Amino acid sequence: MARALVLNASYEPLSVVSYRRAVVLVLREKADVLEETGSAVHSERRTMAVPSIIRLRSYVKVPYARRVPLNRRAVFLRDEGLCQYCDRAAENIDHVVPKSQGGEHLWENVVAACRRCNTRKGGRTPHQAGMRLRREPRAPRRHSWILVALGSAPDPRWEPYLELAS
Repeated sequence: MARALVLNASYEPLSVVSYRRAVVLVLREKADVLEETGSAVHSERRTMAVPSIIRLRSYVKVPYARRVPLNRRAVFLRDEGLCQYCDRAAENIDHVVPKSQGGEHLWENVVAACRRCNTRKGGRTPHQAGMRLRREPRAPRRHSWILVALGSAPDPRWEPYLELAS
């Protein structure tokens, strides 16, 4: 199903909606189309391009900053589904500093791991187990919640609005 990125009047990403919801917002004159998908929807009297990005005409105050929830799906997306110890396909999540040694359940302490490396490491730190992390774990970037909501890479047209490079 096609999806559309909804931007606030200030061009800040607000949400991802179905293309039908985006069309309704545009038809009700609550939003303007910034980018189109290249396909169209038809009614009895009208044909309209399917929006990929819409911008609301009036500003919507967001009472809180969105954060990516720390869960298995989000960790696998951040780590691209690869074990952070050996670069094989990951099957588990692993606490770099084990909880038994005072490690917390934070973005900076959780990585994707294959079953073999997770078992080999056990309840030890990578240093104690003689292992090395390929990349230091970090909290996701500012608008990474969109990637988690989609479950895949966003439409390339969205990238300038998501500030993924920052």
